[in-house]
Amino acid sequence: TQASLIPSRGLASPPQGPRALTLLSFPALGGANDAEDCCLTVNQRPIPGNIVRAFRYLLLKDGCRVPAIVFTTVRGRQLCAPLHQPWVERIIRRLQKNSVKSKRHSS
Repeated sequence: TQASLIPSRGLASPPQGPRALTLLSFPALGGANDAEDCCLTVNQRPIPGNIVRAFRYLLLKDGCRVPAIVFTTVRGRQLCAPLHQPWVERIIRRLQKNSVKSKRHSS
C-alpha cells in the first residue's frame, strides 16, 4: 500500500507513480491562511532509514483524520508512516541523535 498525502478537505489525489508522492497544499479547515497537509494512508512497510533526512508529525489535533509521521527523503519526497511502529521510532531516534550531534559540533 502506498502512503499518500491529501488536503484536509478530503479531495481526491491525482494519479501517481508507484513510489511518487504528491504533496498538495490547500487552506486548512476553518478558513485560516495556513496550509495544512494530511496523510490519507500510511505506509506499513518499513522504509530505509538512510534515505530519510527529516520528519514531522501530522496529528488529529492538527485537523488530520489519519495521524502520521511524514518523513522527508534525501530526494525531497514526502512519505507517510504510522505512529508508534518500531521501525518509525528507530528512524526518529536516529534523526534526533544526529541533530544533537550536529548542534554540538556547530557550537
